[in-house]
Amino acid sequence: MNQQDYLSPNWQVGETRLVCVEHWQETHDVTSFRFQGAQPVKFHFKPGQFITFLLDIQGERLARSYTISSSPSRPYSLVVTIKRIPGGRVSNYLIDNLKTGHSVNVSGPAGAFNLVDIPASRYLFLSAGSGITPMYSMSRWLTDTQVGSDIAFVHSAKAKEDLIFHDALLKMAQRHPNMALHYSLESGESLEACSSFEGRLTLEMLAKAVPDYLERTVFVCGPEPYMQVVKGMLEGVGFDMSRYHQESFGAPTSSPTSQVEGLADDAAFMLQIGDLSTQLTDEQTVLEGIEAKGLPIIAACRSGVCGACKCQVLSGETESSSEMTLTPAEVEQGFILACSTRLKSDVTLSLA
Repeated sequence: MNQQDYLSPNWQVGETRLVCVEHWQETHDVTSFRFQGAQPVKFHFKPGQFITFLLDIQGERLARSYTISSSPSRPYSLVVTIKRIPGGRVSNYLIDNLKTGHSVNVSGPAGAFNLVDIPASRYLFLSAGSGITPMYSMSRWLTDTQVGSDIAFVHSAKAKEDLIFHDALLKMAQRHPNMALHYSLESGESLEACSSFEGRLTLEMLAKAVPDYLERTVFVCGPEPYMQVVKGMLEGVGFDMSRYHQESFGAPTSSPTSQVEGLADDAAFMLQIGDLSTQLTDEQTVLEGIEAKGLPIIAACRSGVCGACKCQVLSGETESSSEMTLTPAEVEQGFILACSTRLKSDVTLSLA
């Protein structure tokens, strides 16, 4: 590393351009990409946060958020890990087209699901599928920066071939005696050098793997059904839910235009944005209405996590399922997350 690298400015917030310097297969359907700044830069972020890719695909500007799977303790590059999914327009495009030497624009970092804003002394990481990515960043950061970090890590997957970061996590656990690594595999396969259970995660499995789970701070990430099951299990045994924290990898909705246009007979409320208006049912999100009119808005996570689709209600009543990235002052001023908000009356909205 040369002197210029040591003197590189920190990237902490905003939009920047990254260059892909390396990529590799994690599993048969998961790829990791390593990035450095187009200009020398040190990346400053909190373990567990994400960045948002700003892409032009076939003439359409799209944005999607991906967790940073590398650790801020290794600040001269960023790694994101992307899973191929059916119909995944952005994820599949990146896996198929992003090569070493290509550059992309990203914004961020962002996300309240991280180890800085959620302090703890004893950790329980529960993940499934690609939900392992923030947990991997968190584990790497803890083992790099805090000697003796008390980590219990239980990851769920369909089969051994679907295990992301398995070799790296195994080496991490072998080097750090206070890190316990466990798996639950639907296939029932056994694993060497770490414990594994057959089937989907149950409370009995969790209690056997992590007997003191009730005393830990819990971080959960994975598909929505998985997180609902985990949350229900813990609530059912009286877990202190103030120590329960979850991230969401919500799948993008289907084409909003086809869902919104032509629904005048069934629409319940009117969404007014400047001179434009559209009708929405009480089951449709504000984001669907905005996109149906072709208005510019970044909707990266589409699950109320990233905060990119923040806008302001000028009049009318709405109901939101997430206010995760909004401050109390912003909520008081009428700001909402469009992807997580539905109309309860006619509404006038500002995108500014």
